[in-house]
Amino acid sequence: MVENLDYIDLKYRPSKNDVIVEFFIEPNKITLEKACQHVAAESSIGTWTTISTMTPEIARKLKPHVFSINKNSGEVKIAYPQDLFEQGNMSNIFSSIGGNIFGMSSVNNIRLQDMQLTKKLIKSFQGPRFGVNGVRKITRIKKRPLVGTIVKPKVGLSPEQHAKVAYAAWMGGCDVVKDDENLASMTFNKFEDRIRTTLDLRDKAEKETGEKKIYMPNISAETATMVKRAEFVKAYGGEYIMVDILTVGWSALQSIRDMEHEMVIHAHRAGHAAFTRNPKHGISMLTIAKAARLCGVDQLHIGAIVGKMEGSAEEVVSMGEEIEQQLVHPKKSAHMLEQEWYNVKPVLAVCSGGLHPGRVDKLMKYMGNNIVIQMGGGIHGHPDGTVAGAAAARQSVEAIMKRKSLRDYAKTHIELYKALAKWGN
Repeated sequence: MVENLDYIDLKYRPSKNDVIVEFFIEPNKITLEKACQHVAAESSIGTWTTISTMTPEIARKLKPHVFSINKNSGEVKIAYPQDLFEQGNMSNIFSSIGGNIFGMSSVNNIRLQDMQLTKKLIKSFQGPRFGVNGVRKITRIKKRPLVGTIVKPKVGLSPEQHAKVAYAAWMGGCDVVKDDENLASMTFNKFEDRIRTTLDLRDKAEKETGEKKIYMPNISAETATMVKRAEFVKAYGGEYIMVDILTVGWSALQSIRDMEHEMVIHAHRAGHAAFTRNPKHGISMLTIAKAARLCGVDQLHIGAIVGKMEGSAEEVVSMGEEIEQQLVHPKKSAHMLEQEWYNVKPVLAVCSGGLHPGRVDKLMKYMGNNIVIQMGGGIHGHPDGTVAGAAAARQSVEAIMKRKSLRDYAKTHIELYKALAKWGN
């Protein structure tokens, strides 16, 4: 039996076989060091008391090490042996490092800030099937950002009405149109009917514009149902599916990625704020984004970036978005989704939430070109309707690609002019 395991070792230097996890910890009536001991134990091999089943061999092989404690900020880093985690199993990883710790009485608040997996664990996940380059090949868009919208209103439209909104957006200049997060198979809009009618008008828009057009139907449901819906979309000529990754769960997401449907997975992060919004408690968007990329999404919503940075606090709350600064480095115009990760392809960032044509220049400055610019109200709210709104969105991207200011470009593009007149720049 091993008594009183000490998990703190500030001289420890993590090895290539360690998973590094960063937490913010706010202790509850104990020292930060004591709280760290509890977190390390609960997330690995320990429990609340000494147990006879703990052996020196288990402790030597699997004990994690708290190797960094910042008493001023409450930031703590723990190195876990990779053998604590099953390869290719994201549910297991989160059950360990993000499981029971959130309910511990020894902490007032605890936030999972970041995780760095080992090469072995990273390579055990399939990652995106297509990624940035694959999406660009499908859409035939080589350099510029993709321009997209969401069918609005979120729910309430019939399949025919839904398809007409999508068609209008495509004809105005949108590359992609997607369902919203809460549109499933409704009494007034059955999934199969929506797919047929919308993809029919997609084909029509492609013929009339000469451009590739994409529809992203939301297949989120029970896993077996999602599989059937994905197969239906594929059979009817669809190339994309959308999944609410947090509400369906990591295992369901991995099941969809493992299918042989060979469709792009567009990831919506519905429900993320339940984890990410409190800066002292929960799980960061950075951590969620890393997990989603490993599980195999090709595109991932990350928020409105400039919507938060430029807007008021009230605007941010109304958008329901939290932007993780770790995802974005303004000076480098780079983000975690595009980092080199062995076999795991880069993911296309989807920027959405309070966006309109007047914010495109700032958005592209921060995020570069490998993004999907997703506007909902910023397209459908245009004074002249959806077609004009989509045209204005496309024109805003064209202006930046041509290195022209939005204001100058608007002088010869009436749709953009009216959008800037309504929403500003």
